[in-house]
Amino acid sequence: MTMAQPVRSVDRLSASEVEDVLSLATSAEQADGVYPLSEDVVLQVRHGGGVHLLAPGGDGALAGYAHLGGESGELVVRPAARRRGHGTALLQAAGDGPLSFWAHGDEPGARAFAERNGFERVRVLWQMRRPLTDPLPPDRFPEGVSVRGFRPGHDEKAWLDVNSRAFAHHPEQGRWTEHDLAMREAEPWFDPAGFLLAVDIADTVLGFHWTKVHPAAGDQPAIGEIYVLGVDPGGHRKGLGSALSIAGLRHLQDQGLTAALLYVDESNSAAVALYRRLGFEIYSTDVAYQRPA
Repeated sequence: MTMAQPVRSVDRLSASEVEDVLSLATSAEQADGVYPLSEDVVLQVRHGGGVHLLAPGGDGALAGYAHLGGESGELVVRPAARRRGHGTALLQAAGDGPLSFWAHGDEPGARAFAERNGFERVRVLWQMRRPLTDPLPPDRFPEGVSVRGFRPGHDEKAWLDVNSRAFAHHPEQGRWTEHDLAMREAEPWFDPAGFLLAVDIADTVLGFHWTKVHPAAGDQPAIGEIYVLGVDPGGHRKGLGSALSIAGLRHLQDQGLTAALLYVDESNSAAVALYRRLGFEIYSTDVAYQRPA
């Protein structure tokens, strides 16, 4: 049996390494039915950010990859190279101490690997979906509130400020920086018309619904997403979150899309209740596993 080769750590991937990592991720998706890397990690693979761990196989091809950002990360091993120690080698290269890894899809293999290496299940993220062919309720905004599209080059700071307050206790979303936002504004899917801002008469941002459209792929049709939805806790208006949700879904509906998805923490009971009222149901599950200190 081919043994795992030494893992290499780099701060930025070369163009060929980017291609290798994304190819590995695609092969894992084809085998497992779920893409193994989050959008944020893919952006950092392509543009830099975090630490990249590369596990070569005996044939020199990339056998495994892990991304580390602080005390959290993601890890994937090429299907043909599994059960040869590459995953364990990547974990060892990540070092000792507190560490959590996301597993996309609640798969028995990932669960067994996590438990075998001393990781515990600590967080669950649901993907929920809703058909857009079903009617939507009216979007009733509070008095004095209107909705407009995001203006690139103008609204970045105001949005980042509201986002950080709305997600102050969220381990990922609340920490977004100007660089995180700029990377997404540069993506082909970015559409400021679908980035809805709720503002008062002074044009102060009170909340937002950033939508995203995933293009058709193979036999899968295009699908819309409630990408980020938030309300400033300091300027909360009753019903604003629900009204923004509906307005964004209607925007996606107007694009001719037939379904929408979103991601929400299982523990966020208020958000889950809102989305269930709007007709969303659980579609798939991601799990975070953590190694105690």
